Amino acid sequence: MLRRFLTILLFNTIKISIAQTLYKTPLYSEVNKTTHTYFSKNNKTLQLDYYRAEKSQQLAPLVVYVHGGGFSGGKRDEVEFVNFATKLAKRGYAVASVSYQLTMKGIGFGCNVSADKKVDAINTASNDVNVAVNYILENNGKFKIEPTKIILSGSSAGAETVLNMVYTYKDSVLPPDFSYAGVIGMAGAITSLSNINEHSAIPTQLFHGTGDRLVPYNIAPHHYCTPDSKGYLTLYGSKAIAKRLSGLGTSYYLYTVEGGSHDWASLPITQCFDEIIDFLFNDIVMEKSKRQTIRTITSN
Repeated sequence: MLRRFLTILLFNTIKISIAQTLYKTPLYSEVNKTTHTYFSKNNKTLQLDYYRAEKSQQLAPLVVYVHGGGFSGGKRDEVEFVNFATKLAKRGYAVASVSYQLTMKGIGFGCNVSADKKVDAINTASNDVNVAVNYILENNGKFKIEPTKIILSGSSAGAETVLNMVYTYKDSVLPPDFSYAGVIGMAGAITSLSNINEHSAIPTQLFHGTGDRLVPYNIAPHHYCTPDSKGYLTLYGSKAIAKRLSGLGTSYYLYTVEGGSHDWASLPITQCFDEIIDFLFNDIVMEKSKRQTIRTITSN
């Protein structure tokens, strides 16, 4: 009887320990990476890389990552992101790194490119990522993700894409009742704040340097183009988005780097991993929906 009691006690202790550390600290040592073609038509093929701990069995929150590169370059399997995805997967998250159409390749994304073309590029990438997410949902028997816990994340152009997906752009790819659980934007911005309201607001984490001269930290033209240039496009950056969310009383996490440049589009995945885990665990997994976090550091 005593042996059975001790066995049950040990089992329950292990369960409690796992419940307390899953999604916060590394529980798994081996991570599998598989590549999937989520779209193939008219000579266009788009793929995603999927990361999952080898021994993970439960339905997992899914972090979708969208790379940067001005919609003209960048890759879904840069070394820094492979490491980032692996670290997330070891904590129990599923991760999908998504390729999308680089419609500005050979064209650029500066002040000599029309604002309309810029918006089209962002919307095209947004549609592609939605198609990738829908592919995962339709094939969830093999992916085993929790459909109500899908978090978007992206850097630079990828951040513009994911913020656009939740707060500006709408399409009919995903089911009408679908909603993303959260979004992480690293040096991103959107073209309007008007669609951020009490119904659309979701937990949002924002990283941005105040000295970013490509994507504005607050409200300013994209690339700080002059009003007479073809590429003049007003963008609402992390500070403006956070201010809007603050007024709605919804959850957000604003990480400001005083004097920081556009390098902070990529630095968070290496230098702010703990902050990202804090957001994912507390605001998404534990659903502390009213938590509002502001942190400011000074750039070196």
